Amino acid sequence: MSGLFDSDQQFEPPPPPEGPGLFGGTTPEPVQAVAYRVLARKYRPARFDDLIGQAAMVRILRNAFATGRIAHAFMLTGVRGVGKTTTARIIARALNCTATGAPTADPCGVCPDCVAILADRHPDVIEMDAASRTGVDDVRELIESTRYRPVQARTKVFIVDEVHMLSRNAFNALLKTLEEPPPHVKFVFATTELRKVPVTVLSRCQRFDLRRVRVAELAAHFGRIATQEAVAVELPALDLIARAADGSVRDGLSLLDQAIAQADGAVTEAAVINMLGLADRGMVFDLFEAVMSGQPREALQITELAYERGADLGMMLQDLLELTYTITRLKSVPSLRDSQELPEAERTRGTALADRLSVPVLARAWQMLLKGVAEVETAPDRRAAAEMVLIRLCHVSDLPPPGDLVRRLGSASTQAAGAPVPPSSGGGARAVAGGAPIPALDTAPRLASFRDVTTLVAERREAMLHAHLIHSVHLVRFAPPVIELRPQAEAPKDLAARLGALLTEATGTRWTIALSTAEGEATVAEQGTAADAARRTAAADHPLVRAIMDAFPGARIDTVHDAAADAYGLPTIDEPEAEPSDEMELDE
Repeated sequence: MSGLFDSDQQFEPPPPPEGPGLFGGTTPEPVQAVAYRVLARKYRPARFDDLIGQAAMVRILRNAFATGRIAHAFMLTGVRGVGKTTTARIIARALNCTATGAPTADPCGVCPDCVAILADRHPDVIEMDAASRTGVDDVRELIESTRYRPVQARTKVFIVDEVHMLSRNAFNALLKTLEEPPPHVKFVFATTELRKVPVTVLSRCQRFDLRRVRVAELAAHFGRIATQEAVAVELPALDLIARAADGSVRDGLSLLDQAIAQADGAVTEAAVINMLGLADRGMVFDLFEAVMSGQPREALQITELAYERGADLGMMLQDLLELTYTITRLKSVPSLRDSQELPEAERTRGTALADRLSVPVLARAWQMLLKGVAEVETAPDRRAAAEMVLIRLCHVSDLPPPGDLVRRLGSASTQAAGAPVPPSSGGGARAVAGGAPIPALDTAPRLASFRDVTTLVAERREAMLHAHLIHSVHLVRFAPPVIELRPQAEAPKDLAARLGALLTEATGTRWTIALSTAEGEATVAEQGTAADAARRTAAADHPLVRAIMDAFPGARIDTVHDAAADAYGLPTIDEPEAEPSDEMELDE
């Protein structure tokens, strides 16, 4: 009867009670049904050796108990379901086991304290859920109880789950007791959001980071539990459940419980795929190959079949995203092809795709899928959005990566012109996708121009003065040590005095800043905007840029960087304008 009762329990029908029944016989009493325990509770670890995937923490705790160097407070952090609360209870049993007369890393499990802690009814092991008891009054009640010695156990243990949910005042109230607790008190905190715990609390605790459990370890663990439950589960089904668990033992056991409950006999891979709303792994590979080969009809046929089987196409895009990542790893780290951590499909079909596809092509697919997954989540029709993403991927499959195309077009342009293209280090047009132009170092003599003055002000970290000199001041005359300016209305009244004092201090020469009503030049910011517009026009007329625009419909020039320009985007004083270069990046 495994699966319904614990392995150490035997079901025996109760003896019939004595007494007359309705028709002169005996009336049997109804049999009390035994409550079913879910797998996550039934197979909760009771000893350190039962924890999986946390070898480093177990080793440290074992050494601490062996040497008697047991901290007064522990902070356990990690994602949900990796064993934080379970570890806290094991620590409580290890501290209070009476089998050896001292704290031990191997609690017996049969002494009264061990049994009571396992049953969650020990009076000296107090568990508090900080998610529901967040206030300072709750913490004061906890602190008050630390004054009293244990009723039954050797050590009073306070386990606070989701400790990051405590309020700031609650944390402050806990600090003093946490730093100098009574000798008979230990604290064990658990949290999934470590960054929300104040540093003052963390510094008073011994911290352990519980890691996500690897897929292979989870699958092996679930296989052992299935064997104990006398349930047949296919190995691919175990692998799917382990992957869906995302490193959480509890989540994986819940999925395994669900798969066993809905299975009619053995738990098959197809049943788990249907339960999770996933596409068959082979179907994901087929779809990836169709997309990367530029076959939209085959790709849509596969999605149609997956949709009919109940798969969510948004999840299917995420499967493609994961597969792209796996193939890129196989491409970048060839030794992974012999790793037993990867399923057979990844080692065979994934290796073949890694040999065929280049890293730039895989990177382009990754970016398009990443944006596509976000589009599906916000689209009114998930299926239509997913299929549009796949069609776009098919469309670009036969296009070379942008870097290859630029090199080809640059070579063709060079041959047509009959002369080599000027090197990029000499300046020229450079379009940078999604970023501002990198300012060039100004090599002109200091204070040879008004722009040198603004640069000096920036170097002196006078941010507000520098901003007004760029945006709110028109230069009328520059004749060192005299500068004549026309400030706009938004410029501060003391601009001339502040600028004169700064220049005098920096150069050791008395400067005069005169205010004028003459028109003067455009502001430095306006000059930079005009220069940038001129560069964009010149870049758009360059043969290489025109060729790229024709090859990539919808591309646009985002930013043009002239290596000969200064930090304000203006040509360097007294230097000839550089020829455009062949280095550019376009935003599609």
